[in-house]
Amino acid sequence: MNEHFETNPLLDRLPKHLKQFIKPQNYEEYTPINQAVWRYVMRKNVDYLSKVAHSSYLDGLQKTGISIESIPSMYGMNRILKEIGWAAVAVDGFIPPNAFMEFQAYNVLVIASDIRQLENIEYTPAPDIIHEGAGHAPIIANPEYAEYLRRFGEIGCKAISSAHDYEIYEAIRELSILEEAEGTPESELVRIRSKVDELQAKSTEPSEMALIRNLHWWTVEYGLIGSVENPKIYGAGLLSSIGESEWCMTDKVEKLPYSIDAAYQGFDITKPQPQLYVTKDFAELSMVLEEFANKMALRTGGLSGIKKLIDSKALGTIELSTGLQVSGVFTNVIEHEGKPVYIQSTGKTALAYREKELVNHGTEYHSEGFGSPIGRLKNINLAIEDMSPRDLQAYNIYEGKHIDLEFEGDIKVSGEIITGSRNLRGEIILISFKNCTVTHNETVLFQPEWGTYDMAIGKKIVSAFSGPADIQSFDMITHVPTTKTIKAIKSTEREALENLYEKVRTYREQNSTEDLEVILSDLIKNHPQDWLLTLEIVELAKQNNLAVYDKALAHLLKVKEQRSEIAHLITNGLNLL
Repeated sequence: MNEHFETNPLLDRLPKHLKQFIKPQNYEEYTPINQAVWRYVMRKNVDYLSKVAHSSYLDGLQKTGISIESIPSMYGMNRILKEIGWAAVAVDGFIPPNAFMEFQAYNVLVIASDIRQLENIEYTPAPDIIHEGAGHAPIIANPEYAEYLRRFGEIGCKAISSAHDYEIYEAIRELSILEEAEGTPESELVRIRSKVDELQAKSTEPSEMALIRNLHWWTVEYGLIGSVENPKIYGAGLLSSIGESEWCMTDKVEKLPYSIDAAYQGFDITKPQPQLYVTKDFAELSMVLEEFANKMALRTGGLSGIKKLIDSKALGTIELSTGLQVSGVFTNVIEHEGKPVYIQSTGKTALAYREKELVNHGTEYHSEGFGSPIGRLKNINLAIEDMSPRDLQAYNIYEGKHIDLEFEGDIKVSGEIITGSRNLRGEIILISFKNCTVTHNETVLFQPEWGTYDMAIGKKIVSAFSGPADIQSFDMITHVPTTKTIKAIKSTEREALENLYEKVRTYREQNSTEDLEVILSDLIKNHPQDWLLTLEIVELAKQNNLAVYDKALAHLLKVKEQRSEIAHLITNGLNLL
């Protein structure tokens, strides 16, 4: 497969800052061993999950065009996902949480297109096409769950992160890459595992993103549905792990009723989960999500919201009660009696209304930051935004007039009004001054020689969230991971083994004239520790009543005896025949 994929209107709608994470699937890079790994996991999963997964799983496999026999192509998936209002894109491993969730908000499924190595066939901490394609995709065919996923992305991408979150993200991404890569020195694994443990153990106040990622983990990734006594699987992490999908159904894993408490339960991506949460139905997931969103700065705003943005040290937005939105990196807030009375951003800032940048108020104009009083005028019960034209004239808030405004919290604005901007409701949202001085007690916040002073109007901050109000205002093509996934090592021995896998695959798909006995002899002589290809030969020999069956089975049982760590995989494979 080349870089082309089936056109899907949802992909055309994606903003540039999300498209930077998309990579071509390059289907031809999947090796015969990769295909065999996919086939083994899918055959095992479908056999087992038909008994323990939510009914949407098997229906969804069919609806999303996912085959048991071969790794799905994005071309085919996008053609079929279009029917249920979704699309899929390939990415390189873990992408930043905000971006991952924003893709969901656009009804786009993010698929890490690499596939786990044979050595990690049961579980890998790295996202791969088995996890994403066979785990996430089938369940979104359920309309109620699909809407939960979309809504989760819509809310989650607005969650405010911390600098600590990004450190953890980079460390976990590196860990997942090194754990999955062949031949990673043990010293490197020890180093990165220690770094992840150290970061996770660090005592910090969890950010909104950290909390909502917990909710994502315990639902979308590791969720159970039904009753605590008799749950079914719907989480993609469980649906794609042949080991953990069985483990989670035992009494060794505690089952808890799902609630907002799950937001405060952390997780370790490298270990089986000691407890899981069971939702009664998909509707309950949405209820808990809205309950969590009600606690987010997105909906509460206020002093705590602006402080979260300052702590994040990242691009964010505040929205005032007039609807004016200020986007930038916030660095300071002056507070009075538990309320913000002055906000300050540093560097490129943009002003918007209803997610659309105000004309002449982009990052070029506000290139060095933006500061403004917030709140009410001192000793005046009527807020500026609530004043009628007659009120404004009475208080001398009028074009061409020099005025001294004193806000609660001792913020003073003194200057000549140039003009004002109004929102669609007729409320003033911005007043521009010349010859303006702004002070807080003895501190000068703005002085005349700095040019025009633009003062935001709003009696309170009603919302604070991650990212810009208008995505066109900022260059977002910068936030890409610093690490890349590592491809499998190619060697003469590996290529010879791949060639044997290809011959067996051709035999199965085309009833070719390949001699399975010759292939088996080569395998026993040159690759005696390989088990998956021998299992496939046993399967084909049994199906076709071939004499090579006894020899292949004897070798497979010998490998099982020699390699205790994969004995259960061989047993599971034989049970499928």
